[in-house]
Amino acid sequence: MNSISANLNVMVKASEKASKVLIRDFGEIEKLQVSKKGPSDFVTNSDLKVEKIIIDELKKARPNYSIISEENGIENNKDKNNTWIIDPIDGTINFLHGIPHFAISIALKSRNEIISGLIFDPIKNEMFFAEKGNGAYFNNHRIKVSKKNKLNNCLFATGGKIKQDLDLLYRKSGCAALDMAYVAAGRYDGYFQNNLSLWDIAAGIILIKEAGGVLNEIDLSANKNIKIIASSSDINSKLVEKLTKF
Repeated sequence: MNSISANLNVMVKASEKASKVLIRDFGEIEKLQVSKKGPSDFVTNSDLKVEKIIIDELKKARPNYSIISEENGIENNKDKNNTWIIDPIDGTINFLHGIPHFAISIALKSRNEIISGLIFDPIKNEMFFAEKGNGAYFNNHRIKVSKKNKLNNCLFATGGKIKQDLDLLYRKSGCAALDMAYVAAGRYDGYFQNNLSLWDIAAGIILIKEAGGVLNEIDLSANKNIKIIASSSDINSKLVEKLTKF
């Protein structure tokens, strides 16, 4: 594979360090499932712990970069042109229920563009990452979006509420970051969802672009209510047409 930038290296190290806590906490959750109180407070605590490890690691390496994160909100530091965007556990509800489908997501926004992104699934030990102009990778292998061109052969991913009857085969996995990573890797043929937050999708945006996929225009200055339709260019217009009311 190509050598990775210093910034991406920092992101990899931060996610690997944080994942140790996540893996350990996930093991504890199975015991908490059966208690009356349930694991919800415990999960909030995991979220905060993981976020703190990631932020501490990133700050050690880049003390001046700004930060946007799910739990911590917006932190404007000296360097406002470079911003880390962090989701410590995307797929928290899966995590809460002991379902091994969640990920750490870290992206770097430079001015108004995502220039690198990483999505790490610690339980399956699957790491997806991409940098602008350098391609997208899964565990060090180059990845590309799927080549299918007939909608009825495709499998899509979505989340949230679907108000219209969609004539598409789709799954709801409960983890937007992994849905996007899977599109980049050609596992899913496309992804569509409304009402997303920037930290859910920032890393996925660059992954899909660098894997040769296309996305709708996304306003990176909005932190909430983002809509995404992503797929390969071969089926994008057909998918968008199917989703006219979406």
